[in-house]
Formats: sequence, C-alpha cells, structure tokens
Amino acid sequence: MGTRESKVAVVRCDSYAPDKVRSAVREAIELLGGLDSIFGDAKAVKTLGKNAEILLKPNLLSRAAPEKAVTTHPEVFRAVGELLQEEGYSNLAYGDSPGNPAFGMVKTAEVCGIKAVADELGIREGDFNHGTEVEYPEGRVAKHFVLCDEVVKVTGADGSAPAGVIVNVCKMKTHQLTRITGAVKNTFGCVYSINKAASHAKFQSPEHFARMLADLNGLVRPCLHIMDGIVAMEGNGPGSGDPTHINALLVSKDPVALDAVFCNLIYLDPELVATNTACMDAGVGTWDDGEIEILLGGVPMQREGAVITVDELEVKYADKDFNVQRSRDFRGSMSMMPLVGRFAGKKPIVIKRKCVGCGICVETCPLENKAISIRNDIYSRPVAEYDYSRCIKCYCCQEMCPERAITVKKSLLAKIIDRRWKV
Repeated sequence: MGTRESKVAVVRCDSYAPDKVRSAVREAIELLGGLDSIFGDAKAVKTLGKNAEILLKPNLLSRAAPEKAVTTHPEVFRAVGELLQEEGYSNLAYGDSPGNPAFGMVKTAEVCGIKAVADELGIREGDFNHGTEVEYPEGRVAKHFVLCDEVVKVTGADGSAPAGVIVNVCKMKTHQLTRITGAVKNTFGCVYSINKAASHAKFQSPEHFARMLADLNGLVRPCLHIMDGIVAMEGNGPGSGDPTHINALLVSKDPVALDAVFCNLIYLDPELVATNTACMDAGVGTWDDGEIEILLGGVPMQREGAVITVDELEVKYADKDFNVQRSRDFRGSMSMMPLVGRFAGKKPIVIKRKCVGCGICVETCPLENKAISIRNDIYSRPVAEYDYSRCIKCYCCQEMCPERAITVKKSLLAKIIDRRWKV
C-alpha cells in the first residue's frame, strides 16, 4: 500500500434543506484544512489574495428542474457561494457550457434554479458565450482546445497571468459513454459551445475520450471539487436517469480520487472507469485506494470525523443496487470473449411513444453525416430513427433528449454480466 496523498471528505447530508447543506459543505471544507489552505498554492491567489476571481463551475447540462437530478442542485451552489463570501472571497462568477448551445447558459441556469441563487448572492455570470482557441502542447491526445473566455481568463490558459481559480461543483450521475460523470467529466463544460460535439466526433471510444478529458483537466486544473451526491442519478444518465438518494457530499482537491470514491459508494470498480485510469496516467490525480484518505463527516455516519479506508467505506456504505454499468466491457467488444461479444452489446434506441420529433437529437449528433434523423412513422407522426451503421455510440442524443425518449438497450447477456462479480 502506497503513501496516502489524496484526501476526500465524505459528509452525510440527507436533504437539500439550506441549513443542512450549508453545514455539510462547511464541514467538508474544514476537514480538508479550510479554503485558505486549499487555495494557498494557486498563483492567482498568491498574487491577488482574496481579490482573485473564484469561478464556480456547476453542472448545467440542460434545462431541467432541480428535482430531476440532472444538474447541480441550487442549494449546494448557494452553500458554496455563501461560504466563499463569508471567508472573504467576494470576486465570484459562475458558468457552464450547456449540452445544447441553442439554449445558452443563462436560460439553462434559470430553469435549473442556479441563476436565481447567483443573482441573490451577487455572483455574476461568467463569459461562456464566447470562446478562444488555446494551445496545449503538453496534451497527449489533445494539443489544443477551444475554451470559454471566462475559463481562459481565470486559468491563464492562453499564456496570460491567471486571474483566479475554478471551483468545480459537479453532480453525481451515471453516463452511458463513461459509466459515470463526476468531477473529471464536469470540466468538459469549460469547452466552448459546439466544440464539445466536435470532440465527441474526434475522440469516439470511451478510452480516447477519457484521454482527451485528462488533457483538459491538466490544462484547466480546478483547485477544488465539490460533488452533489445528496440526490444522485442512476440508470439512463446523464440526462434521463432516475433520481436516487446517496445522501452525501464529496469534496476533494483531487478530481480522480473524488470520482474513485464515488465509484466505491455505488459498488463500481474505479479501474473500469476510463476517466480514472487516463487521468491517473496523465498525473491529474489518483484512483489507487492506497493513496486515498477518506475523512468522514456528518450524522448519522458512524465514526464521525474518522479516517477510514476505501474498503471500509465500501463495506459500510456502498449501494450495491445502484443502477450503473459494472461489466468489464459494456460496449460489446469483450476482448476476453470475442465469440459472445456480439450478443453482449448495447445501443441507443428511441421510445417512439415518447418521441415528439423535436429534432434536438439530430442537432446534438456530432457527426456531419448524422446517425439519427426525423422520419414520419406509419401514423405520419414525426419520430427519431437511427442509422446504426453510422452511430458511434457517443450517446449525445440520449444525453440531450428533453422527452427522455432515448434509452439504451442491452441484450440479456449484457444484463447478466453487468454486475460486479466477486469470487
């Protein structure tokens, strides 16, 4: 077992009651040493002190009400903003690049409840409406990114002096391409507008996409990651899954360690998540349980304030019934069993009774030669239809469908193997 390097605070919080969320966020930050300690090594904070900009980066995937568990809950956003202001960090901004650029950040934030809280606290809207291409020669697969201008300013990604730091306020959810979306994946919202779709087209496999995300995290490097897992999303995530209570806030400076602990809480082997392995290989963080120290907090978690191991956390608190892809290869290649791979695959399908033919799935398909189109069915109703010979299984269509009319079909064999087996 290696030396423990990455600390993850796991604090019990069983509702979005403002006082409970505020207390949980504060306790988690204190377990990590406090905001001044967390921000202490940041260049902008060393130069500008508490006048440095703190950019809050919530998950604003789509225009969904908070109870849908699609986006960061506004009460978590409020608690983080209030704590920063109480500690003297008053230069606050927020923003994200939503999945559908047509709706824009502000309109999305309005529906999600984030904008109302930001306005109340005086947190300004960051510039996520313009983008700048920046070079990243250190990238292993991505040598340049088009980032939202607010991200460029705060991080100094274009070579300028950084104006502040990013606080990543992510959501605990499943994801059809990457199994989960957490701290690492949430930084994808730093990429400007339709350039996210272009990234899906360029980096098509989960492993290749994860290496791109590792490069992105190496470039923008948020200082702090706060995961809203009070009500998480399981199943057909990240936009059409089912809300489920995990009753916890997770906080860390290490996004990979945070996502690994998320995996342990849902009984998913962290090594099966491509973003974990790619980011660890790139030096972004660690998923190795020998290098992760878990700090428990909140009530009624046992041993409040105690340090426990990953194994102890999993044995005591893991939700083994959480609906997530646990098979070693859920995309169907099944390298160890090539003869049965064709019977263990999965693909997006349209639930025609739910489809309204809005065409958002077509807009979000990243391919120039679209893999999905709107056709009239036998009743002359416009419905979405796939051409699976073109589909790259990026699941952007499923992610952005506002009617939850796209789901993922798995074979019976895939359902059988899609669990975490222990012998």
